[in-house]
Amino acid sequence: MSSNRDGFTSTFGVLVATLGSAVGLGNIWKFPYMTGTNGGASFLIVYILATLLVALPVMITEIMLGRASRANAVTAFEKLAPKSQKFWPVIGYMGLISAVLILAFYTGVAGWIFAYIFKSISGSINNTDPASANAAFGALVSNPLQALFWQWLVLAWAGAIIMLGVAKGIEAATKKLMPILFLLLILLCIRSLTLPGAMEGVKFLFSPDFSKISATVILTAVGLAFFKLSVGMGTMLTYGSYFRNEQNIPLTATRVMLADLSVSLLAGLAIFPAVFSFGFEPAAGPSLVFMTIPAVFASMPFGQFFMALFFVLAAIAATGAILSILEVPVAMLSERFSFSRKQATVISIGVIGLCGIPATLSMSVTADWKLFGLNPFDLFDYISSNILLPLGGILICLFVGWVYGLPQLQKQLSNDGTLNNGWVIKAVFMLVRYITPALILVIMLKGLGLF
Repeated sequence: MSSNRDGFTSTFGVLVATLGSAVGLGNIWKFPYMTGTNGGASFLIVYILATLLVALPVMITEIMLGRASRANAVTAFEKLAPKSQKFWPVIGYMGLISAVLILAFYTGVAGWIFAYIFKSISGSINNTDPASANAAFGALVSNPLQALFWQWLVLAWAGAIIMLGVAKGIEAATKKLMPILFLLLILLCIRSLTLPGAMEGVKFLFSPDFSKISATVILTAVGLAFFKLSVGMGTMLTYGSYFRNEQNIPLTATRVMLADLSVSLLAGLAIFPAVFSFGFEPAAGPSLVFMTIPAVFASMPFGQFFMALFFVLAAIAATGAILSILEVPVAMLSERFSFSRKQATVISIGVIGLCGIPATLSMSVTADWKLFGLNPFDLFDYISSNILLPLGGILICLFVGWVYGLPQLQKQLSNDGTLNNGWVIKAVFMLVRYITPALILVIMLKGLGLF
């Protein structure tokens, strides 16, 4: 590693920082819900296969390109691509646009989570009636000043950590936050699983129903696997540029994938036994997190305490993901335009904050701002998730499989021959050269409604 470039200082630091990037709000509600409603254990099997065939190979190659170049997402391709091929840095610019669009709406959702920590502590949402919880959530998201305040608070919180640097900021924060996240999840699981009727929630998650497996469900699993591990937007490439030279990239990426899966399953075990125990209906997305969950926790002994723990847990998950995505523009501005890290962070959160205004106000002021029938919140999500991320993933696969080549892949993933990763390297190469880009293309075309 370049002596004047910041980086991760320990193997554990690399692992928790990369895991922090992969773990996000999707782990807390989206994955458990999708597993339960798409066939339970049978969907889980499909998801794991999709992760191995799609998300993990892209993740490994992204991290590898970052460490090989020791640069941001644009400069990496300028360094590694043949001089005659000027096209490839566009992948980095696509990642930059994706990062800004994702954070524009994701920090708004994280703001709701942070607000609910204080609401749960104050007892203002400690009510067993889902209709009351619905009204409380509506009051938050429809109030422009409140919604923007919490979003900007999240940006300020993440910016303060990022300003400290890679080792003293990102690594130090995730070293503390990730163990706390696992501890809180286990505590919530124990409480949830000891409730009367909790086994119905476990069955909801893990009883296989192969009749529900269809082409659409398979595509859903592949898409979830790809997007859940933060690939295709430059985050893993940027983090890879801070990896230690001796780090075993395939092993680290696999550990992150397994730990991320564990977080998702633990979240399901923390949520659904409680939901079923008190007779509530499981529902997707914000309706589960912000409307049903407060009523569920309010129904149990010491519910206010466990409700606060749940939203602290969700805030930790959101923070790790936000840090990794925010690092993409910060690294680019500081390395390509010679801004100090503090200046690059202020500029980045300023741009994201401005872009986030229409997205965050999509439940109020900008609700009628429609493009292709989508409000700003949904539009930013659609462009990033359905176009930029899969396209970035395809291009990364094509670059590694057809331009960078097997000899360079072997050199990087074997750490110059010091690791015996021969069969893993060949498998990754075959996947990114042929199988993975084809699967991602299918997901992309399906997401765009082209078939």
